Amino acid sequence: MDLHQPGTIRITCAPGLIGYLGQEVEALGYTLSASKLTGLELIGSLHDAMRLNLFLRTGFNVLFLVARFQCTNPDELYKNINAQPWDQMISPDEYVTVVSSVDTPSITNWRFASLKAKDAIVDRVASVVGRRPDSGSKRDHFVVHLYWKDDFCQLFINTSGRKLADRGYRKIPHKAPMQETLAAAVLLATGYDGSVPLVNPMCGSGTLAIEAALIASGRPPGLLRSNFGFMHHKEFDADAWQAMRREAKKIRRRTPPAPIVATDVDPEAVRAAKKNAETAGVHRMIDFAVCDFAETRMPHDKGIVILNPEYGERLGEVSALESTYKSIGDFFKQKCSGWTGYIFTGNMSLAKKVGLRASRRFEFFNAKIECRLLKYELYEGTRRTPE
Repeated sequence: MDLHQPGTIRITCAPGLIGYLGQEVEALGYTLSASKLTGLELIGSLHDAMRLNLFLRTGFNVLFLVARFQCTNPDELYKNINAQPWDQMISPDEYVTVVSSVDTPSITNWRFASLKAKDAIVDRVASVVGRRPDSGSKRDHFVVHLYWKDDFCQLFINTSGRKLADRGYRKIPHKAPMQETLAAAVLLATGYDGSVPLVNPMCGSGTLAIEAALIASGRPPGLLRSNFGFMHHKEFDADAWQAMRREAKKIRRRTPPAPIVATDVDPEAVRAAKKNAETAGVHRMIDFAVCDFAETRMPHDKGIVILNPEYGERLGEVSALESTYKSIGDFFKQKCSGWTGYIFTGNMSLAKKVGLRASRRFEFFNAKIECRLLKYELYEGTRRTPE
């Protein structure tokens, strides 16, 4: 299989991130051919898929189309999948995983569709080379995605393997961490590029600060990972991949990035954040401190201050958080005059307790929770006004 042969690439993402993913893909020089709620498509090769895996900050998986076909029952599914040249893609020494999304009257259990597809793949390899690859549910080797809607199937190689949100640096997640792709999208929504200071009180395990450091330094997040799905393709070009990585490592800002400050009142959170930043190789770019968010020392130059407070899932928790949100408003007024403030929250009732009017609201989802990134223009002499 020619790694430079053009085909259809589908890139998936979390709900609410498609606009940021599209901006990233176009900035890399690609033209979108289709866009949906949780994914987009473009024309590119497996070589392009490698590059997308290396550079994308907001995508989940980079999928490369193998086949599209009509299908009304499991026997037709097996026949069509078995007809594909899997022996040219998969070594019998590999490990194969099939992930299915099925919505068709002929199948009531997606696991059965996955099993049927897996059998078709390994049987094809065995028929040509005499041995069947191992198979199972781990997504860290050769991964195939099956989409079966009504009587139409699409079959993809998942060139990412594990989702791109799994950067590999979060060794100590602490509690309720923000997913890396979401953190990157939130930062992109603020317009952050490293040219102005970024302050992140309530930093938790440090995801926002670490993603900010990666953006500020221009470092592609894929450099942090040592394993992708495309590496398990039989025709994987290791030399081309290493050359791509070497070029990516040469990317540097022309000027040093502005300071990044991350604080948390919990010493264990800061310890986790420091360890994660060290694993990501950006710990020297972030000034960590243990303190209440209101005591965070602000850099002299003005920039972006962003907080991700708890939302509260039960009535008692929400009541207890009201004073926290009010204190955030006080912090903004007393210490952040001239800055641009942001609050990421899944509770708009609590957001009203901030006592400042948001100039803009960005829609996001944190898992299944509908959230907002609220922007506050903290002009000199900002006064408290009803939300």
